[in-house]
Amino acid sequence: MEGIGWLGAIIVGGIAGALAGRFVSGHGYGIILDVIVGIIGGVVGGWLVTNLFHITGSGYIFSFIVSLIGAVILLMLLRLVTGNRARA
Repeated sequence: MEGIGWLGAIIVGGIAGALAGRFVSGHGYGIILDVIVGIIGGVVGGWLVTNLFHITGSGYIFSFIVSLIGAVILLMLLRLVTGNRARA
């Protein structure tokens, strides 16, 4: 998530997490958890894209796509681990 700064990364990750929560479960796990997972998903997604696929990029659109992918992956894993208990 180069080029957008920490505040931009938090905002983009938060929006991506909120959308990913809707994609994965249809209702999300609550706005706070979705935003946190989106931010963490941005970091995880950025690492995956850079280190596994050797793709680098910058800007809000690239960061949003990477954050969304990372958040979806994390929410799917969270859903596998917790089942339906995570519903807020």
